[in-house]
Amino acid sequence: MTASEHLLVVDDDPGIRSFLERYLAKHGYQVSLMSDGENIAEFLGGNAVDLVILDLMLPGKDGLQLTRDIRYQVDVPVIMLTAKGDDIDRIIGLEMGADDYLPKPFNPRELLARIRSVLKRAQARRQSVVEPEPAAEKKYSFGRWVLDPGRHELTSSRGEQHSLTHGEYALLLAFVTHPNRVLSRDQLLDITRDREFAPFDRSIDVQVSRLRRKIEDDPKRPGFITTVRGGGYLFDPSPAPTARAGPASPRPTACGSGATGASK
Repeated sequence: MTASEHLLVVDDDPGIRSFLERYLAKHGYQVSLMSDGENIAEFLGGNAVDLVILDLMLPGKDGLQLTRDIRYQVDVPVIMLTAKGDDIDRIIGLEMGADDYLPKPFNPRELLARIRSVLKRAQARRQSVVEPEPAAEKKYSFGRWVLDPGRHELTSSRGEQHSLTHGEYALLLAFVTHPNRVLSRDQLLDITRDREFAPFDRSIDVQVSRLRRKIEDDPKRPGFITTVRGGGYLFDPSPAPTARAGPASPRPTACGSGATGASK
């Protein structure tokens, strides 16, 4: 933990806000307080926040709606607090994008441990899967396709350009820069940082389906993007000939350089 880590506490109970401000500050955190989520978008847009502690039952927009809004706006972890112990609320909260969930009343030491754990996971996740944007001059070849990150263009071997939505481009770029590696839906969301995706990781499945229709010869029998049961997706830049019509294609290369176009 560093003293610069900034926590935002959103709770309509002034006693809880006051207590958490004192307790978390004592443990070295910078703490900001809000009694509702009315101005949370503006606050997050103008301040660097490392984690949001969010009450489920708030006046106006509740914690579920706010978690969804936060996920669209910024990449910041959320711990949800609630006096309701219903599993359905917990599950919906996690599906909306909350990173952890703690019922009230809670032990402050447990909350502190969860804060540290969520912050540690968030940092490790960014370091493990988020990589620098590929050099603009590097192009990625797979099968009969060439993806040009500099121009955001997908071109066929016959020189035909195929349009991609922003979400499809971000997803394809994630795949070509992580070839032959199983990527979970959470990892794909982290790598793409794409705001077209809804807070549900199943939206990745929709984007994959659309992408397959554009790059696969037979989307029902995909060769490039295969589903790994219980794992996520794997991108194979040179699928076996039986998986696609036509011969197998070479692995991605940086066009004109002779070096591999995708690093692991």
